[in-house]
Amino acid sequence: MPTRHSLDPRARHLLRTLIAQYLDAGQPVGSRTLSRSAGLDVSPATVRNIMSDLEELGLIASPHTSAGRVPTARGLRLFVDSLLELKPLTHDAMLQIQRELPRETATSRELLGSASSLLSAMTHFVGLVTVPGMADAPLKQIEFVSIGGRRVLAILVFADGQVQNRVLNLSQHFDARALEHAANYLNGHYAGLRIDDIRVRILADLRAAGSELNRLLDTAVEVAAETFAPEPQSDMLVSGQTNLMSDEEGPQIEHLRELFEAFQRKRELLALLEGCARSPGVRLFIGEESGFEPLTGYSLVSAPYGGDGHVLGAIGVIGPTRMAYHSVIPVVQATARLLTDALNRGTLAT
Repeated sequence: MPTRHSLDPRARHLLRTLIAQYLDAGQPVGSRTLSRSAGLDVSPATVRNIMSDLEELGLIASPHTSAGRVPTARGLRLFVDSLLELKPLTHDAMLQIQRELPRETATSRELLGSASSLLSAMTHFVGLVTVPGMADAPLKQIEFVSIGGRRVLAILVFADGQVQNRVLNLSQHFDARALEHAANYLNGHYAGLRIDDIRVRILADLRAAGSELNRLLDTAVEVAAETFAPEPQSDMLVSGQTNLMSDEEGPQIEHLRELFEAFQRKRELLALLEGCARSPGVRLFIGEESGFEPLTGYSLVSAPYGGDGHVLGAIGVIGPTRMAYHSVIPVVQATARLLTDALNRGTLAT
């Protein structure tokens, strides 16, 4: 792929100017328009020659016969990586993010929902936020309630205010006293830990000969094993899908339909964002770069967020490839940072 340094200064300047005009107006840019707006002391013929070179490099393309040029996904990637000048968020924009992310009375899911809506409102595109599974939140308290026969309701209360009920189908009946002993032991020894950590600790304790857990839960080990069994809980919150419907037409409508179906399924987009969460900083996929067919013609800007020293998930914005990257990227960066700050301050409802 051509790099910034493989282009001479005039070609870099013309490419930057062409892409900036395209992102602003959404229309192909002709050589005559480019020669007037670029501010270079060169003839339109020279501009045409440079544009021809850029087209041969796969950085721009002509969508119609005798039309102007538009940047390709490769050209946009070069622009974002090497030619883009990010626009710092204004003071008012920062205040808007701080004001609209609730802190004192919100559960983590409410906070993440606000972040998704905020991303959509500030960029006018689609805002995405992955919701971590329960395994990522510390356990505050657990209770067991027999609901008949060999079925037991496990009530898990997490430190972020969320409550999860799990119906356990066990191999034998446990009376209320055994279930109470099990809950008391688990609360006393494992409250404050995440589910994954509890699972590891319990297995280690069970292997310890004569351990207190082995004696105390002699008849209720199965309850604990079923309660803390691995269970996929990740989810994704999506806001502003209709923002993508404003000016799509022709073949792009089919991609939009496929993307809307992907929003409904969530599975593929969730996997893509979870991959982004494992990488530090902002990730950007332009068009087909993601390898996800419905994103052809669209871009995804994402960044990880966390709490208590752990990466919990990712936030993102999906919009057309001609989005204003210089302003969208700082919004995503700032929202991820302030979301992380809110989670780290521990001000969520419990």
